[in-house]
Amino acid sequence: MTTDFDLDGDTLREECGVFGIFGHPDAAALTALGLHALQHRGQEAAGIVSFDGERYHSERRMGLVGDQFSKASTIARLKGPVALGHVRYSTTGETILRNVQPLFAELAQGGFAVAHNGNLTNGLTLRQKLISEGAICQSTSDTEVILHLVARSQKGRTVERFIDALKKLEGAYALVALTNKKLIGARDPLGIRPLMLGELNGSYILCSETCALDIIGARFVREIENGEVVVITEDGIESLRPFPRQPARPCIFEYIYFSRPDSILGGRSVYEVRKQMGRQLAIESPAAADVVVPIPDSGVPAALGYAHETGIPFELGIIRNHYVGRTFIEPTQTIRSLGVKLKHSANRPVVAGKRVVLIDDSVVRGTTSVKIVRMMYEAGASEVHMRISSPPIRHPDFYGIDTPEQKALLAATHTLEEMREYIGVTSLAFLSVDGIYRSVGYDHRDASRPQFTDHCFTGDYPTRLTDLSGEAARQQLSLLAEAG
Repeated sequence: MTTDFDLDGDTLREECGVFGIFGHPDAAALTALGLHALQHRGQEAAGIVSFDGERYHSERRMGLVGDQFSKASTIARLKGPVALGHVRYSTTGETILRNVQPLFAELAQGGFAVAHNGNLTNGLTLRQKLISEGAICQSTSDTEVILHLVARSQKGRTVERFIDALKKLEGAYALVALTNKKLIGARDPLGIRPLMLGELNGSYILCSETCALDIIGARFVREIENGEVVVITEDGIESLRPFPRQPARPCIFEYIYFSRPDSILGGRSVYEVRKQMGRQLAIESPAAADVVVPIPDSGVPAALGYAHETGIPFELGIIRNHYVGRTFIEPTQTIRSLGVKLKHSANRPVVAGKRVVLIDDSVVRGTTSVKIVRMMYEAGASEVHMRISSPPIRHPDFYGIDTPEQKALLAATHTLEEMREYIGVTSLAFLSVDGIYRSVGYDHRDASRPQFTDHCFTGDYPTRLTDLSGEAARQQLSLLAEAG
Protein backbone atom coordinates (compact mmCIF):
# COMPACT_ATOMS: atom_id res chain seq x y z
CA MET A 1 0.00 0.00 0.00
CA THR A 2 1.14 3.53 -0.71
CA THR A 3 1.35 6.39 1.76
CA ASP A 4 1.17 9.05 -0.96
CA PHE A 5 -1.36 11.81 -0.39
CA ASP A 6 -2.10 12.59 -4.02
CA LEU A 7 -4.72 9.83 -3.74
CA ASP A 8 -4.65 9.27 -7.48
CA GLY A 9 -3.57 5.65 -7.29
CA ASP A 10 -0.43 6.62 -9.20
CA THR A 11 1.74 3.78 -8.01
CA LEU A 12 2.23 0.06 -8.33
CA ARG A 13 0.72 -1.47 -5.22
CA GLU A 14 2.80 -4.08 -3.46
CA GLU A 15 1.56 -7.64 -3.36
CA CYS A 16 1.86 -9.60 -0.09
CA GLY A 17 4.54 -11.30 1.94
CA VAL A 18 4.59 -14.72 3.64
CA PHE A 19 6.79 -16.17 6.38
CA GLY A 20 6.62 -19.59 8.04
CA ILE A 21 8.95 -21.35 10.46
CA PHE A 22 8.91 -24.94 11.74
CA GLY A 23 10.46 -26.24 14.95
CA HIS A 24 11.75 -23.20 16.82
CA PRO A 25 10.83 -22.22 20.41
CA ASP A 26 10.58 -18.56 19.42
CA ALA A 27 8.56 -19.22 16.27
CA ALA A 28 6.04 -16.39 16.71
CA ALA A 29 8.65 -13.77 17.62
CA LEU A 30 10.82 -14.74 14.66
CA THR A 31 7.78 -14.64 12.40
CA ALA A 32 6.97 -11.11 13.56
CA LEU A 33 10.55 -10.06 12.79
CA GLY A 34 10.38 -11.73 9.39
CA LEU A 35 7.13 -9.95 8.59
CA HIS A 36 8.71 -6.67 9.64
CA ALA A 37 11.40 -7.22 6.98
CA LEU A 38 8.64 -7.93 4.46
CA GLN A 39 6.58 -4.89 5.43
CA HIS A 40 7.26 -3.24 2.05
CA ARG A 41 5.18 -5.98 0.41
CA GLY A 42 1.99 -4.95 2.19
CA GLN A 43 1.08 -2.41 4.84
CA GLU A 44 -2.67 -2.82 5.19
CA ALA A 45 -2.72 -5.71 7.63
CA ALA A 46 -0.70 -8.49 9.19
CA GLY A 47 -1.45 -11.82 10.82
CA ILE A 48 0.25 -14.74 12.55
CA VAL A 49 -1.07 -18.24 13.28
CA SER A 50 0.87 -20.62 15.55
CA PHE A 51 0.42 -24.20 16.74
CA ASP A 52 1.57 -25.54 20.12
CA GLY A 53 0.96 -29.23 19.48
CA GLU A 54 -2.61 -29.12 20.76
CA ARG A 55 -4.18 -25.81 19.81
CA TYR A 56 -3.89 -23.19 17.09
CA HIS A 57 -3.51 -19.55 18.08
CA SER A 58 -4.28 -16.62 15.79
CA GLU A 59 -3.67 -12.89 15.90
CA ARG A 60 -4.79 -10.89 12.86
CA ARG A 61 -4.63 -7.12 12.89
CA MET A 62 -5.14 -4.13 10.63
CA GLY A 63 -2.07 -1.93 10.32
CA LEU A 64 1.70 -2.28 10.39
CA VAL A 65 3.63 -5.18 11.90
CA GLY A 66 5.60 -2.92 14.24
CA ASP A 67 2.42 -1.36 15.58
CA GLN A 68 0.50 -4.60 16.04
CA PHE A 69 3.09 -7.26 16.96
CA SER A 70 5.65 -5.40 19.05
CA LYS A 71 4.14 -6.16 22.47
CA ALA A 72 5.44 -9.18 24.36
CA SER A 73 1.89 -9.99 25.45
CA THR A 74 0.78 -10.40 21.84
CA ILE A 75 3.66 -12.71 20.99
CA ALA A 76 3.11 -14.67 24.22
CA ARG A 77 -0.40 -15.58 23.05
CA LEU A 78 1.06 -17.14 19.90
CA LYS A 79 2.38 -20.28 21.57
CA GLY A 80 4.19 -23.13 19.91
CA PRO A 81 7.29 -24.01 17.87
CA VAL A 82 5.54 -23.52 14.50
CA ALA A 83 4.18 -20.26 13.11
CA LEU A 84 2.89 -18.82 9.86
CA GLY A 85 2.63 -15.10 9.08
CA HIS A 86 1.42 -12.78 6.34
CA VAL A 87 1.55 -9.09 5.46
CA ARG A 88 -1.14 -7.91 3.13
CA TYR A 89 -2.00 -5.51 0.43
CA SER A 90 -5.37 -6.47 -0.97
CA THR A 91 -5.34 -7.30 -4.67
CA THR A 92 -8.61 -9.18 -4.24
CA GLY A 93 -11.08 -8.69 -1.44
CA GLU A 94 -11.90 -5.71 0.72
CA THR A 95 -9.64 -4.16 3.34
CA ILE A 96 -11.40 -5.65 6.36
CA LEU A 97 -10.31 -7.87 9.22
CA ARG A 98 -12.03 -11.01 7.96
CA ASN A 99 -9.81 -10.91 4.86
CA VAL A 100 -6.58 -10.70 6.85
CA GLN A 101 -4.38 -13.76 6.45
CA PRO A 102 -3.34 -16.38 7.36
CA LEU A 103 -6.80 -17.88 6.91
CA PHE A 104 -7.58 -20.83 9.17
CA ALA A 105 -10.16 -23.62 9.18
CA GLU A 106 -10.80 -26.86 11.03
CA LEU A 107 -10.89 -29.60 8.39
CA ALA A 108 -11.64 -33.30 8.73
CA GLN A 109 -7.92 -34.02 9.02
CA GLY A 110 -7.33 -31.24 11.56
CA GLY A 111 -6.50 -27.55 11.53
CA PHE A 112 -5.25 -25.95 8.35
CA ALA A 113 -3.91 -22.40 7.92
CA VAL A 114 -2.78 -20.84 4.65
CA ALA A 115 -1.04 -17.63 3.58
CA HIS A 116 -0.87 -16.56 -0.04
CA ASN A 117 1.19 -14.16 -2.11
CA GLY A 118 -0.12 -13.69 -5.62
CA ASN A 119 -3.47 -13.73 -7.37
CA LEU A 120 -5.59 -16.50 -8.81
CA THR A 121 -6.83 -15.68 -12.29
CA ASN A 122 -9.64 -18.21 -11.89
CA GLY A 123 -10.33 -17.45 -8.23
CA LEU A 124 -13.65 -15.73 -8.86
CA THR A 125 -14.81 -18.54 -11.15
CA LEU A 126 -13.88 -21.17 -8.56
CA ARG A 127 -15.51 -19.17 -5.78
CA GLN A 128 -18.80 -18.84 -7.66
CA LYS A 129 -18.81 -22.58 -8.36
CA LEU A 130 -18.11 -23.41 -4.70
CA ILE A 131 -20.89 -21.13 -3.48
CA SER A 132 -23.33 -22.60 -5.99
CA GLU A 133 -22.53 -26.02 -4.52
CA GLY A 134 -23.27 -24.85 -0.98
CA ALA A 135 -19.96 -23.52 0.29
CA ILE A 136 -20.17 -20.75 2.90
CA CYS A 137 -17.43 -18.16 2.46
CA GLN A 138 -16.29 -16.08 5.42
CA SER A 139 -14.10 -13.67 3.42
CA THR A 140 -13.92 -12.08 0.00
CA SER A 141 -10.30 -13.15 -0.53
CA ASP A 142 -9.37 -15.60 -3.28
CA THR A 143 -7.18 -17.37 -0.70
CA GLU A 144 -10.30 -18.83 0.94
CA VAL A 145 -10.94 -20.77 -2.26
CA ILE A 146 -7.83 -22.82 -1.47
CA LEU A 147 -9.23 -23.79 1.95
CA HIS A 148 -12.47 -24.98 0.38
CA LEU A 149 -10.69 -26.95 -2.32
CA VAL A 150 -8.51 -28.72 0.25
CA ALA A 151 -11.56 -29.46 2.42
CA ARG A 152 -13.53 -30.92 -0.52
CA SER A 153 -10.74 -33.00 -2.01
CA GLN A 154 -11.34 -36.75 -1.98
CA LYS A 155 -7.66 -37.55 -1.60
CA GLY A 156 -6.39 -39.18 1.59
CA ARG A 157 -3.40 -37.41 3.13
CA THR A 158 -3.45 -33.65 3.74
CA VAL A 159 -0.52 -33.06 1.37
CA GLU A 160 -2.34 -34.98 -1.36
CA ARG A 161 -5.46 -32.90 -0.79
CA PHE A 162 -3.38 -29.73 -0.94
CA ILE A 163 -1.80 -30.76 -4.25
CA ASP A 164 -5.23 -31.74 -5.56
CA ALA A 165 -6.37 -28.19 -4.79
CA LEU A 166 -3.31 -26.66 -6.46
CA LYS A 167 -4.10 -28.46 -9.70
CA LYS A 168 -7.36 -26.52 -9.93
CA LEU A 169 -5.68 -23.12 -9.56
CA GLU A 170 -4.63 -20.75 -12.33
CA GLY A 171 -2.51 -17.65 -12.01
CA ALA A 172 0.32 -16.80 -9.63
CA TYR A 173 0.86 -18.06 -6.12
CA ALA A 174 3.47 -18.59 -3.48
CA LEU A 175 1.69 -20.45 -0.70
CA VAL A 176 2.70 -21.49 2.79
CA ALA A 177 0.32 -23.75 4.73
CA LEU A 178 0.40 -24.99 8.31
CA THR A 179 -1.09 -28.26 9.57
CA ASN A 180 -0.84 -30.17 12.84
CA LYS A 181 2.44 -31.77 11.82
CA LYS A 182 3.68 -29.95 8.72
CA LEU A 183 4.70 -26.68 7.16
CA ILE A 184 4.03 -26.82 3.42
CA GLY A 185 5.24 -24.46 0.72
CA ALA A 186 4.17 -24.29 -2.91
CA ARG A 187 5.08 -22.16 -5.89
CA ASP A 188 2.98 -21.89 -9.03
CA PRO A 189 4.09 -23.88 -12.11
CA LEU A 190 5.70 -20.80 -13.69
CA GLY A 191 7.24 -19.48 -10.49
CA ILE A 192 5.72 -16.04 -11.01
CA ARG A 193 5.80 -15.18 -7.32
CA PRO A 194 8.95 -15.84 -5.23
CA LEU A 195 9.39 -18.25 -2.32
CA MET A 196 12.62 -18.89 -0.40
CA LEU A 197 13.84 -21.66 1.88
CA GLY A 198 16.03 -20.82 4.86
CA GLU A 199 17.40 -22.49 7.97
CA LEU A 200 18.08 -21.30 11.51
CA ASN A 201 19.66 -23.65 14.04
CA GLY A 202 18.01 -26.67 12.46
CA SER A 203 14.62 -24.98 12.00
CA TYR A 204 13.41 -24.48 8.43
CA ILE A 205 11.82 -21.30 7.12
CA LEU A 206 9.73 -20.43 4.08
CA CYS A 207 9.44 -16.77 3.12
CA SER A 208 8.97 -14.35 0.25
CA GLU A 209 12.43 -12.75 0.26
CA THR A 210 15.91 -13.35 1.61
CA CYS A 211 15.81 -10.09 3.59
CA ALA A 212 13.37 -11.84 5.96
CA LEU A 213 16.06 -14.46 6.62
CA ASP A 214 18.74 -11.83 7.18
CA ILE A 215 16.80 -10.04 9.89
CA ILE A 216 16.73 -13.16 12.10
CA GLY A 217 20.22 -14.37 11.24
CA ALA A 218 18.99 -17.35 9.22
CA ARG A 219 20.88 -19.02 6.39
CA PHE A 220 19.52 -18.90 2.86
CA VAL A 221 19.29 -22.45 1.51
CA ARG A 222 17.69 -22.07 -1.92
CA GLU A 223 14.67 -20.82 -3.81
CA ILE A 224 11.65 -23.08 -4.05
CA GLU A 225 11.48 -24.02 -7.72
CA ASN A 226 8.57 -23.27 -10.00
CA GLY A 227 5.91 -25.97 -9.65
CA GLU A 228 7.55 -27.41 -6.54
CA VAL A 229 5.83 -28.36 -3.28
CA VAL A 230 8.00 -28.73 -0.17
CA VAL A 231 6.85 -30.47 2.99
CA ILE A 232 8.65 -29.71 6.25
CA THR A 233 8.20 -32.07 9.21
CA GLU A 234 10.21 -33.22 12.22
CA ASP A 235 11.91 -35.66 9.84
CA GLY A 236 13.20 -32.91 7.55
CA ILE A 237 12.22 -31.67 4.08
CA GLU A 238 10.52 -33.55 1.29
CA SER A 239 10.36 -32.07 -2.22
CA LEU A 240 7.46 -32.99 -4.51
CA ARG A 241 6.99 -32.17 -8.20
CA PRO A 242 3.27 -32.58 -8.94
CA PHE A 243 3.36 -30.51 -12.15
CA PRO A 244 5.11 -31.19 -15.47
CA ARG A 245 8.42 -29.36 -15.58
CA GLN A 246 8.51 -26.21 -17.68
CA PRO A 247 10.70 -23.10 -17.89
CA ALA A 248 10.21 -20.65 -15.05
CA ARG A 249 8.80 -17.19 -15.75
CA PRO A 250 9.32 -15.13 -12.59
CA CYS A 251 7.78 -11.67 -12.43
CA ILE A 252 10.20 -9.01 -13.69
CA PHE A 253 8.69 -6.44 -11.32
CA GLU A 254 10.36 -8.20 -8.39
CA TYR A 255 13.63 -6.81 -9.75
CA ILE A 256 12.22 -3.45 -10.84
CA TYR A 257 10.16 -2.51 -7.81
CA PHE A 258 8.78 -5.04 -5.35
CA SER A 259 11.69 -6.84 -3.72
CA ARG A 260 13.76 -5.03 -1.13
CA PRO A 261 17.11 -3.88 -2.58
CA ASP A 262 19.09 -6.03 -0.12
CA SER A 263 17.31 -9.22 -1.18
CA ILE A 264 18.86 -11.86 -3.43
CA LEU A 265 16.61 -13.15 -6.20
CA GLY A 266 17.49 -15.68 -8.86
CA GLY A 267 21.05 -15.63 -7.54
CA ARG A 268 21.31 -11.88 -8.19
CA SER A 269 21.44 -8.88 -5.90
CA VAL A 270 18.27 -6.86 -6.48
CA TYR A 271 20.25 -3.70 -5.73
CA GLU A 272 22.90 -4.48 -8.34
CA VAL A 273 20.28 -5.36 -10.96
CA ARG A 274 18.58 -2.00 -10.38
CA LYS A 275 21.92 -0.21 -10.72
CA GLN A 276 22.51 -2.10 -13.95
CA MET A 277 19.10 -0.98 -15.20
CA GLY A 278 20.26 2.59 -14.62
CA ARG A 279 23.50 1.96 -16.52
CA GLN A 280 21.60 0.41 -19.41
CA LEU A 281 19.16 3.32 -19.40
CA ALA A 282 22.09 5.75 -19.68
CA ILE A 283 23.47 3.82 -22.66
CA GLU A 284 20.10 3.83 -24.42
CA SER A 285 18.93 7.33 -23.46
CA PRO A 286 21.66 9.76 -22.38
CA ALA A 287 20.78 13.35 -21.53
CA ALA A 288 22.76 16.59 -21.56
CA ALA A 289 22.40 17.51 -17.91
CA ASP A 290 24.20 18.80 -14.84
CA VAL A 291 22.82 16.51 -12.14
CA VAL A 292 21.16 13.10 -11.77
CA VAL A 293 18.35 13.11 -9.20
CA PRO A 294 16.47 9.97 -8.06
CA ILE A 295 12.80 10.03 -7.13
CA PRO A 296 13.15 8.39 -3.71
CA ASP A 297 13.30 5.76 -2.61
CA SER A 298 12.79 3.28 -5.42
CA GLY A 299 14.65 5.34 -8.03
CA VAL A 300 17.91 5.53 -6.08
CA PRO A 301 19.81 2.42 -7.32
CA ALA A 302 18.99 3.10 -10.98
CA ALA A 303 20.01 6.75 -10.56
CA LEU A 304 23.36 5.64 -9.13
CA GLY A 305 23.87 3.42 -12.17
CA TYR A 306 22.85 6.19 -14.56
CA ALA A 307 25.22 8.66 -12.91
CA HIS A 308 28.09 6.15 -12.96
CA GLU A 309 27.62 5.41 -16.66
CA THR A 310 27.28 9.05 -17.75
CA GLY A 311 29.67 10.69 -15.34
CA ILE A 312 26.97 13.21 -14.36
CA PRO A 313 27.00 13.91 -10.60
CA PHE A 314 24.44 12.09 -8.48
CA GLU A 315 22.64 14.32 -5.99
CA LEU A 316 19.69 14.01 -3.63
CA GLY A 317 17.66 16.76 -5.25
CA ILE A 318 14.46 15.42 -3.69
CA ILE A 319 14.19 14.72 0.03
CA ARG A 320 11.60 12.22 1.19
CA ASN A 321 9.67 12.55 4.44
CA HIS A 322 9.54 9.00 5.81
CA TYR A 323 7.18 9.93 8.63
CA VAL A 324 4.04 10.66 6.64
CA GLY A 325 1.41 8.06 7.46
CA ARG A 326 -1.99 7.37 6.02
CA THR A 327 -3.82 8.90 8.96
CA PHE A 328 -1.58 11.98 9.30
CA ILE A 329 -4.38 14.32 8.27
CA GLU A 330 -7.85 14.04 6.79
CA PRO A 331 -7.51 13.95 2.98
CA THR A 332 -9.51 17.08 2.17
CA GLN A 333 -9.25 18.74 -1.21
CA THR A 334 -6.77 21.23 0.25
CA ILE A 335 -4.51 18.39 1.34
CA ARG A 336 -4.94 16.68 -2.03
CA SER A 337 -3.75 19.87 -3.71
CA LEU A 338 -0.61 19.82 -1.58
CA GLY A 339 -0.27 16.22 -2.72
CA VAL A 340 3.27 15.07 -3.22
CA LYS A 341 4.80 17.86 -1.08
CA LEU A 342 3.80 15.99 2.06
CA LYS A 343 6.05 13.15 1.02
CA HIS A 344 8.69 14.78 -1.20
CA SER A 345 10.43 18.15 -0.98
CA ALA A 346 12.83 19.76 -3.45
CA ASN A 347 16.41 20.29 -2.32
CA ARG A 348 16.59 23.75 -3.87
CA PRO A 349 20.38 24.36 -3.68
CA VAL A 350 20.97 21.12 -5.62
CA VAL A 351 18.59 21.80 -8.53
CA ALA A 352 18.41 25.60 -8.88
CA GLY A 353 19.79 26.68 -12.24
CA LYS A 354 20.61 23.07 -13.16
CA ARG A 355 19.63 20.75 -15.98
CA VAL A 356 18.16 17.86 -14.01
CA VAL A 357 17.76 14.21 -14.98
CA LEU A 358 15.01 12.66 -12.85
CA ILE A 359 15.23 8.86 -12.49
CA ASP A 360 12.23 6.74 -11.48
CA ASP A 361 11.45 3.04 -11.76
CA SER A 362 8.05 3.28 -13.46
CA VAL A 363 5.19 5.49 -14.58
CA VAL A 364 1.63 4.32 -13.96
CA ARG A 365 -0.96 7.10 -14.32
CA GLY A 366 1.67 9.83 -14.46
CA THR A 367 -0.01 12.20 -12.01
CA THR A 368 2.75 12.01 -9.41
CA SER A 369 5.36 12.54 -12.13
CA VAL A 370 3.58 15.78 -13.10
CA LYS A 371 3.79 17.05 -9.51
CA ILE A 372 7.44 16.07 -9.07
CA VAL A 373 8.42 17.81 -12.31
CA ARG A 374 6.51 20.94 -11.33
CA MET A 375 8.33 20.87 -7.99
CA MET A 376 11.69 20.78 -9.79
CA TYR A 377 10.82 23.80 -11.91
CA GLU A 378 9.52 25.68 -8.88
CA ALA A 379 12.88 24.98 -7.20
CA GLY A 380 14.65 26.67 -10.11
CA ALA A 381 15.63 23.80 -12.44
CA SER A 382 16.38 25.13 -15.94
CA GLU A 383 15.55 21.82 -17.65
CA VAL A 384 13.99 18.59 -16.39
CA HIS A 385 14.66 15.36 -18.25
CA MET A 386 12.92 12.20 -17.05
CA ARG A 387 14.34 8.70 -17.47
CA ILE A 388 12.41 5.59 -16.39
CA SER A 389 14.33 2.40 -15.59
CA SER A 390 11.62 0.10 -16.97
CA PRO A 391 9.61 -0.01 -20.20
CA PRO A 392 6.23 1.74 -20.53
CA ILE A 393 3.44 -0.05 -18.64
CA ARG A 394 0.75 -0.62 -21.26
CA HIS A 395 -1.13 -3.61 -19.83
CA PRO A 396 -2.71 -4.35 -16.44
CA ASP A 397 -1.53 -7.09 -14.12
CA PHE A 398 -3.62 -10.02 -12.90
CA TYR A 399 -0.99 -11.86 -10.82
CA GLY A 400 -0.87 -9.95 -7.55
CA ILE A 401 0.08 -6.40 -8.54
CA ASP A 402 -2.75 -3.93 -8.19
CA THR A 403 -2.47 -1.89 -11.40
CA PRO A 404 -5.23 0.34 -12.75
CA GLU A 405 -7.36 -0.85 -15.64
CA GLN A 406 -5.71 -0.42 -19.02
CA LYS A 407 -7.43 2.82 -19.98
CA ALA A 408 -5.98 4.48 -16.84
CA LEU A 409 -2.38 3.54 -17.71
CA LEU A 410 -0.70 6.60 -19.22
CA ALA A 411 1.44 4.61 -21.66
CA ALA A 412 -1.59 2.66 -22.92
CA THR A 413 -3.40 5.79 -24.06
CA HIS A 414 -0.59 8.21 -24.98
CA THR A 415 2.35 8.25 -27.38
CA LEU A 416 5.80 8.99 -25.96
CA GLU A 417 5.55 12.61 -27.10
CA GLU A 418 2.08 12.95 -25.58
CA MET A 419 3.41 11.53 -22.33
CA ARG A 420 6.29 14.01 -22.37
CA GLU A 421 3.91 16.92 -22.86
CA TYR A 422 1.54 15.68 -20.16
CA ILE A 423 4.30 15.22 -17.58
CA GLY A 424 5.88 18.52 -18.60
CA VAL A 425 9.49 17.43 -19.06
CA THR A 426 12.14 18.58 -21.50
CA SER A 427 12.64 14.97 -22.62
CA LEU A 428 11.31 11.56 -21.64
CA ALA A 429 12.68 8.06 -22.23
CA PHE A 430 12.07 4.56 -20.93
CA LEU A 431 14.34 1.54 -20.68
CA SER A 432 13.63 -0.94 -23.48
CA VAL A 433 12.43 -4.50 -22.94
CA ASP A 434 15.80 -5.65 -24.33
CA GLY A 435 17.47 -3.38 -21.79
CA ILE A 436 15.57 -4.97 -18.90
CA TYR A 437 16.73 -8.44 -19.94
CA ARG A 438 20.32 -7.29 -20.45
CA SER A 439 20.29 -5.75 -16.96
CA VAL A 440 19.43 -9.12 -15.45
CA GLY A 441 21.94 -10.88 -17.69
CA TYR A 442 19.51 -12.36 -20.23
CA ASP A 443 18.71 -11.81 -23.88
CA HIS A 444 14.95 -12.17 -24.29
CA ARG A 445 15.42 -13.11 -27.94
CA ASP A 446 17.45 -16.15 -26.89
CA ALA A 447 14.93 -18.97 -26.52
CA SER A 448 17.42 -21.05 -24.55
CA ARG A 449 17.51 -18.51 -21.70
CA PRO A 450 14.80 -18.09 -19.06
CA GLN A 451 12.08 -15.57 -19.80
CA PHE A 452 10.28 -13.35 -17.33
CA THR A 453 6.63 -12.62 -16.80
CA ASP A 454 6.71 -9.21 -18.49
CA HIS A 455 3.08 -8.85 -19.58
CA CYS A 456 2.74 -5.30 -18.22
CA PHE A 457 5.13 -4.22 -20.98
CA THR A 458 4.46 -6.76 -23.73
CA GLY A 459 0.89 -7.99 -23.23
CA ASP A 460 2.22 -11.56 -23.10
CA TYR A 461 0.17 -13.13 -20.30
CA PRO A 462 1.68 -16.52 -19.41
CA THR A 463 -1.49 -18.12 -17.99
CA ARG A 464 -5.17 -18.26 -18.76
CA LEU A 465 -7.23 -15.31 -17.50
CA THR A 466 -10.39 -17.29 -16.79
CA ASP A 467 -12.04 -14.66 -14.60
CA LEU A 468 -11.98 -12.17 -17.47
CA SER A 469 -15.12 -13.65 -18.95
CA GLY A 470 -17.86 -12.24 -21.11
CA GLU A 471 -17.73 -8.55 -21.84
CA ALA A 472 -14.64 -7.95 -19.70
CA ALA A 473 -12.72 -10.56 -21.70
CA ARG A 474 -13.88 -9.12 -25.03
CA GLN A 475 -12.79 -5.64 -24.02
CA GLN A 476 -9.40 -6.89 -22.83
CA LEU A 477 -8.78 -8.88 -26.01
CA SER A 478 -9.75 -5.85 -28.08
CA LEU A 479 -7.31 -3.63 -26.19
CA LEU A 480 -4.55 -6.22 -26.53
CA ALA A 481 -5.19 -6.49 -30.26
CA GLU A 482 -5.05 -2.71 -30.64
CA ALA A 483 -1.83 -2.52 -28.65
CA GLY A 484 -0.14 -5.46 -30.35
